[in-house]
Amino acid sequence: MDPEVKRYFLKILSTFSMGLLWMFCVATAGFYFKLALVANGWLWYHFVFYAIAFISFLFLLRYFFRLWSQPHGAQP
Repeated sequence: MDPEVKRYFLKILSTFSMGLLWMFCVATAGFYFKLALVANGWLWYHFVFYAIAFISFLFLLRYFFRLWSQPHGAQP
């Protein structure tokens, strides 16, 4: 396999795996610990959970942009 194609697939794999990891962490924290469910009104920990989820999503997007802005020949 061509090394450039291999690096490109590694970028795709890194993007998919980090996105999936972020989704699993947010879904686990939100539903298992009932932080995302606002059945009895908004409490302080709901705001904290959504703020942390949003900030971590921004960091995930930053990681994606930095990863994909590298030239194809560069290591991810």
